[in-house]
Amino acid sequence: MTRPAFPFVRFTASGPLAGLMAGLALLLAGCGEAPSDTPPKAAKPALTATLVQPARSTLPDGLQVNGSIAAWQEALIGTEVSGLKLVEVRADIGDRVKAGQLLARFDDETVRADLAQAEAAAQEATAALDEAAQNAARARRLEGSDALSAQQLTQYRVAEQTAQARLASARAQVQQQTLRLARTRVLAPDDGVISARSATLGAIGNAGEPLFRLVRGSRLEWRAEVTADELPALRPGLPVTVKAPGLPPVDGRIRTLAPTLDPQTRNALVHVDLPGGYEKGLRPGVFARGQIARGAREALTVPLQSLSLRDGHRYAFRVSAQEGDLATVAQVKVDTGLLAGDRIEVRAGLAAEDRIVASGGTFLADGDRVKVVAP
Repeated sequence: MTRPAFPFVRFTASGPLAGLMAGLALLLAGCGEAPSDTPPKAAKPALTATLVQPARSTLPDGLQVNGSIAAWQEALIGTEVSGLKLVEVRADIGDRVKAGQLLARFDDETVRADLAQAEAAAQEATAALDEAAQNAARARRLEGSDALSAQQLTQYRVAEQTAQARLASARAQVQQQTLRLARTRVLAPDDGVISARSATLGAIGNAGEPLFRLVRGSRLEWRAEVTADELPALRPGLPVTVKAPGLPPVDGRIRTLAPTLDPQTRNALVHVDLPGGYEKGLRPGVFARGQIARGAREALTVPLQSLSLRDGHRYAFRVSAQEGDLATVAQVKVDTGLLAGDRIEVRAGLAAEDRIVASGGTFLADGDRVKVVAP
């Protein structure tokens, strides 16, 4: 005897309770039915998208390198006198100065007194020379007579020569004190910007001690590092565009190429003049990226908005299969190069015949389906 699929239920109740129990038995019997043969519904596309293909474009042949902003030339401005007190400081960091402008001044009272003493000594030496010269002249007129001996004539000549030497020494002392007096005034040797200051009011100066540092002519340059392979393609005069963080691009030109390479890094320095760099916000020591223009070249490019940035890399979504207006896309890592306007160079990852999603890749994932529409 075959057992039923479900336990036999005996209904002993009557009325509403009997109907409820009968419905429960029918519900349990329905759970054992075979699954439906209706196919599942297809997944809806993630979004609507237009497709584009990489295209060949003419790009400037630029060499992208890094470097630092530096002063074209710096001048150290110091004191040349010792033992004098600094009584005035007129320049500070960031000031623009002109050649010959007074930057600081030392106490010159002692120097003026020494100068006056030297001038008095020179006057005394002048008078002594006049007297010695007159005596020597009279002695020469009497030479050959018996009025003066040869020894006396020699003494008069020696006295005149000694007086001349003493006057020369006195005049040298006057010149030295005059020079010391001039050096109590610290002047700017050239136009430029004060980049550092160590001058302190009341300090006693020591000869050779630097007081200021001056960026000559307010001229800045970009010192870019290039490899030995890149150096032969460069030459003075090539245009360069330098971009520092938070500032607009600054145009310049290569001034000179380093004649040697650094033995540690094996890189060479390229010196790029940046006219008006200070006025455009650049400062010495700032790190900057730049592009050295070397001509033009053909390259494969795609719209910048067709790429999405994830984990520091750029990705495109390429069509891997299409049925009608529905397409399946695959995430592809793209190696990019130069950015030109709204298009970016593709170095690897895509081919010219590939079709990629034109925009909206941020909202897609690998294997998503999109509905393709005409651009």
